[in-house]
Amino acid sequence: MDRRAVTAGVAAGGALAAALWWRAHPSACPYSQRFWVQAPHPLITRARLLEALAPRPGDAVLEIGPGTGYYTLPVAQRVGSTGRVHVFDVQQQMLDHTMRRARAEGLDNLQPCLGDARELPYPPATFDAAYLVTVLGEIPDQEAALRQLRRVLRRGGRLVVGELFVDPHMVTEGALRRRGEAAGLQFERRVGSRLGYFGVLRA
Repeated sequence: MDRRAVTAGVAAGGALAAALWWRAHPSACPYSQRFWVQAPHPLITRARLLEALAPRPGDAVLEIGPGTGYYTLPVAQRVGSTGRVHVFDVQQQMLDHTMRRARAEGLDNLQPCLGDARELPYPPATFDAAYLVTVLGEIPDQEAALRQLRRVLRRGGRLVVGELFVDPHMVTEGALRRRGEAAGLQFERRVGSRLGYFGVLRA
């Protein structure tokens, strides 16, 4: 067998093994690998998020896992000076990075908070909307996080979950429906294809 083919096969096998291990051991993307969250996101674009989330001026919005602010800044611009985007992350470095980007863009309507999505520190019915993009699968207990999101959303509030097929932690539409409904959230629609989509749920 050709040596290059063997090498390619070994590399592919190693990548598959790493992806399977990562899927079985969910964890947040470390700050040292932030290039993954800063790269362009095919299929789950900022425009599609805004379409799915429909943020309005004055809205109180929660983002779980903002990374370096890829989706944060457009949402903050939409809610305007009368609105507020609360960015919640398990890593202080990600929050600091997002806040630096916001300041550089002249945005002062962001509120950072460090913590675990399974135990959100907000009172019930705090937010008009919430979203998380390629983050739900990184949370060890997705059902607990969805219950918390349901608790902090106002009645009729919208939750948007973004997923992409190349992510080893991808949550399929069917799994999101089941877990969302178990948490008291109604699955409303999908924006995009099954390979890269935003799922819209209602509290």
